[in-house]
Amino acid sequence: MSSPHALELPKIFEEAQDFLPLNGTDHVELYCGNAKQSALYYQQAWGFQPVAYRGLETGSKDRVSYVLRQDKITLVLTSPLEEGGPINDHINRHGDGVKVVALWVDDAAHSWKETTSRGAKSYLEPTRSEDATGSVVCSGIHTYGDTVHLFVERSAYQGVFLPGYVRWDPEFRPKPVGLRYIDHMVGNVGWNEMDVWTEFYSKVMGFTQLVSFDDKDISTEYTALMSKVMTNGNGRIKFPINEPAEGRKKSQIEEYIEFYKGAGVQHIALATDNIIETVIELKKRGVDFLNIPDSYYDTVLDRVGAIDEDLAPLKELGILIDRDEEGYLLQLFTKPVVDRPTMFFEIIQRKGAQSFGKGNFKALFEAIEREQESRGTL
Repeated sequence: MSSPHALELPKIFEEAQDFLPLNGTDHVELYCGNAKQSALYYQQAWGFQPVAYRGLETGSKDRVSYVLRQDKITLVLTSPLEEGGPINDHINRHGDGVKVVALWVDDAAHSWKETTSRGAKSYLEPTRSEDATGSVVCSGIHTYGDTVHLFVERSAYQGVFLPGYVRWDPEFRPKPVGLRYIDHMVGNVGWNEMDVWTEFYSKVMGFTQLVSFDDKDISTEYTALMSKVMTNGNGRIKFPINEPAEGRKKSQIEEYIEFYKGAGVQHIALATDNIIETVIELKKRGVDFLNIPDSYYDTVLDRVGAIDEDLAPLKELGILIDRDEEGYLLQLFTKPVVDRPTMFFEIIQRKGAQSFGKGNFKALFEAIEREQESRGTL
């Protein structure tokens, strides 16, 4: 696996302790009610390419998994083949959603020992699996809700994905849409749990706090939330952690927790080098995005200054703009991509900025509130 994107790191990253260390995101596994049909959605709508498969034909009797990839982003979609068991329990409770955030490491046994010795609950003790193309060592720990982190050591493996998988090579291969890597993944946790989990990432995994937002930063007339962004030492892994804050009505975090039945991954931010081209293609393929009012664009350049792009296509597509000391960013958010109002995606293009769009929070959350109102959950 090639190295993830390189960043010019702010000094804040130097505070993180890279005792694991983490090389990047290996893959993200979603538990789905129907992995076969979900795989078709991520191919057709999102441009992910088929990579690997396991199921009855490979000797897997309890589950089926489809592996898809676009540049450095790898998704694994898994469904149960039998009644009962942990996969069914997860889907019954949460609906379709992220179960595993897998992290690429040099030494999975070391990563497990370091994290469990600092208080993490073990999910998987170091386990070696192998086939004719080499061996992989995996280990894992629990994090917020039913989400887990898997540590994947694959330097001795040359196979298609992991032992137990075979190459998946269908004729149907829609073109990619320009997505390059996972920029960050956001976790929603319950009331008064944000500090608990930021402390977990600090003490257990050696992360440091990159930035924090309180209810004064992230609020509208009706709702509010708080967030802290945790990052590892090389800056390749960034986990914002959100919790609800008091407001006049039900916030998006409360709605998520109500329908997801607990804490979990709220959204995955996918980076592109050309957000206009990527979003145009995604919209052509049926991906729905939040609607941003035209009035947002009347004053946005007064706030962010000059940008390289023409404003007209950004306005037409509803792409948000923000600036920090390092540069600016462009971002856009989908509506939920599952039936429950839970998981969604962010498309982001960074033009130097290392921040998370603080100047867009009000417009973004008002757009989310309009969606909540239409669902009757505001």
